[in-house]
Amino acid sequence: MNKKAFQIIVDNTPGVLSRISGLFTRRGYNIESITAGETADPRFTRITIVASGDDETLEQIEKQIGKLTDVRDIRELKTDESVFRELAMIKVRAGAKDKTNLISIANVFRGNIIDVGPESLMIEITGSSSKIDAFLHLLDGYEILELARTGVAGLFRGIDKVVYPANLLGK
Repeated sequence: MNKKAFQIIVDNTPGVLSRISGLFTRRGYNIESITAGETADPRFTRITIVASGDDETLEQIEKQIGKLTDVRDIRELKTDESVFRELAMIKVRAGAKDKTNLISIANVFRGNIIDVGPESLMIEITGSSSKIDAFLHLLDGYEILELARTGVAGLFRGIDKVVYPANLLGK
C-alpha cells in the first residue's frame, strides 16, 4: 500500500467536506488523514487528504475528486516539494514523580506542557507524523488518558505552486 497527500482547494460552501468524504465512502477508498480550513481568501477552503492504496487507486482518487463541482484545484503534495505538519494533544496520567520525566521527554521533542492537573499532564506536540509516533512510543510506560491528533496539513515549498484565488474563479 502506498500513501499520497493531496492538496484540494474547494469553494467554501456548506457540505463540501461531506461531498468529498462521501466520494471516498462510495468508492471504498481509505482516508488516512483529513484536515480542512479556510484559506487566506475566505471564498475557498484548503483540504489536505492523505489516502492509501495501490497506484491505480490513488490515481483514481485524484481524478474523481477533481471532477467534483466544488473542487477548484487538486494537486499531489510530494514529500520532497512540500512541508507537512500535524498537531497532537496528549493527556497522560502523571503523579508528582512522573511529571518531571514527562516534561523532560516533551522538551526533547520540543513539546509544550499546556495543562497540569493534580494527576495529569497535557502535552502539545507539533511536527511530522513520524515525530508524533516516535513521541507516543516513548510514552509506552505511561497511561495515556486522552489523545487528539489533527491529521496532516501540508503546503508546497516556495512560490512556484501557489494557487492564486483569481486563477480559481475561472473553473
